[in-house]
Amino acid sequence: MRHGKKVNHLGRKTAHRKSMLANMACSLIEHKRINTTVAKAKALKQFVEPMITKSKEDTTHNRRIVMARLRQKEAVAELFRDVAAKVADRPGGYTRIIKLGNRLGDNADMAMIELVDYNEIYNADKAKKKTTRRSRRGGSKPAVAPVVEAKATNEEEE
Repeated sequence: MRHGKKVNHLGRKTAHRKSMLANMACSLIEHKRINTTVAKAKALKQFVEPMITKSKEDTTHNRRIVMARLRQKEAVAELFRDVAAKVADRPGGYTRIIKLGNRLGDNADMAMIELVDYNEIYNADKAKKKTTRRSRRGGSKPAVAPVVEAKATNEEEE
């Protein structure tokens, strides 16, 4: 039975694992997305999401807690300044893991982990979905002619 064995050790000693996760978290905060193995991405998600939650409330106590785990002053400053402002209204789920396939050298499962609010491709889709659909019964039909004219002007320009 594996009671109380929640932590993935990633084949490393405790100090090495904590340093590696701190460095990966700093890279994620700096670059907003990084490529790594699936196991490390899942471990990093558990490591970094509580710190992003702490950064939403900018107190000296929270800064000291995050600084003790990240150990890089610039990363902590960017986390509390830029990232916290972007994720202020999100109730958790700050990172996304996208599987990329297998690595060529050793066939390891690779993944990209990214901060959700910094991906413009997915967020642009969400903004369009916020509009509500209306029933066309009883209303006027939409005008199709301007769309046709716009296509005709594009052909003339070419």
